[in-house]
Amino acid sequence: MFLLRCLISSVLLVLAGSALAEQALQMSPELASPTTLTFGAAPPPAPPPMLPLLPDPSQEVKDDLPPIPTIDLTTPPDDLWQRMRNGFSMPDLNSPLVADRQAWYLNRPDLLKRVFERSRRYLHHIVDELEKRGMPTELALLPIVESSFNPLAYSSARALGMWQFIPATGKTYKLKQNAWFDQRRDIVASTSAALDYLQTIYEMHGDWHLALASYNWGENAVGRAIAKNRTKGLPTDYLHLKMPVETSYYVPKLQAIKNIVAQPQLFGISLDPIPNRPYFATVERNGDMDIALAARLAEIPVEEFIALNPAYSRPVMPTEANSPIVLPAEKVQTFLANLQDHEAQDKPLSAWLTHNLKAGEKLDAVAKRYGISPVRLKQLNGINARTKIVPGFALLVPGKDAIGYESIAAQLPQTPASPPRATKWKKGKPGGTPKKGITVKIRRPPAKAPAKPHKR
Repeated sequence: MFLLRCLISSVLLVLAGSALAEQALQMSPELASPTTLTFGAAPPPAPPPMLPLLPDPSQEVKDDLPPIPTIDLTTPPDDLWQRMRNGFSMPDLNSPLVADRQAWYLNRPDLLKRVFERSRRYLHHIVDELEKRGMPTELALLPIVESSFNPLAYSSARALGMWQFIPATGKTYKLKQNAWFDQRRDIVASTSAALDYLQTIYEMHGDWHLALASYNWGENAVGRAIAKNRTKGLPTDYLHLKMPVETSYYVPKLQAIKNIVAQPQLFGISLDPIPNRPYFATVERNGDMDIALAARLAEIPVEEFIALNPAYSRPVMPTEANSPIVLPAEKVQTFLANLQDHEAQDKPLSAWLTHNLKAGEKLDAVAKRYGISPVRLKQLNGINARTKIVPGFALLVPGKDAIGYESIAAQLPQTPASPPRATKWKKGKPGGTPKKGITVKIRRPPAKAPAKPHKR
């Protein structure tokens, strides 16, 4: 009987132990996982203590740094400069020449002020066209390097206009050039051609610095310099190419201007805001129209009209130019209303006449007949030492109602018969201030060249 009781007690203890073990397995995730247990082995390690649900205030990391500034690209900025900065996307150039050009510009604040003021007419259009093409907006600053934003600039290499097209490249990009007008000076046409050219040479090299070097030096010359470095096992980027002095300073100039525009306050420069809206608009025309009449209908000074329509070399805008009239945006409706009144009175749009030169007829006799001097007659018709005067030559002469032909003729841009003489580079002073509206560009390095670009 005693033995039976002991046996029953042992069985109950075993059953109770099994129940406790099963309960422990259900409560522990680690033990509940499928694991093989070996009798006599060391017990499994205890689970790590659970972290508190709430953070310990004594262990909090406090961030005292200012928040990172953000740029809202969904809302157009009011200032065109800021819109341009938002589109800066060209890789920065690191070179001692950048600091050199930066110092050159900063030491000439009056020059910077004049150039930036002159750019106000044209910048919005250029930035707008760059954004449409997905191009870096710092390219809108390139006319500062090329011409100081002077659409009448003319170089020793016969490059003309704000974007400085030479005759051959201008013809390649369909810029018409004749005695009446030169579209290399046309604001709209030359900008479109310049951006087309820049896109082409960028796609050729896949690098904006090399594209800009090609714009200045020529894509074939840059291609030869790249091939020469590749043959020698040398790097083929902009800083490692052997190039003329002017080209070696070309991209550093643009980078220096970009740096100043990006952070003017850092350099102590004050940039007057430019409204982020079009400065000018275009109006289509049919037939010839006098420049003086167009300016009068728009109620703007002739100087302002020529600054926006600098392509014309004669007092008449000919039909064959096929270019729209460019006017300040706020003057378009004024022009259209006055034009309607002018045409309602059956008045002509041009009071200038064409005189075909007869055999044996002299220019002096023609000038006397129309009451102008021979010098003025030659100026009106772009006649210089190279012009061939033959019978049938069409001369533009003023009619009796020609408006202000004397003053207009004196203001119209003319392409000189001979390009200005090139001046030599001076060490540390490339890219000096253009004189009398002429940009002088040098294509050959002098005997004593400035220091070569630092090669990384």
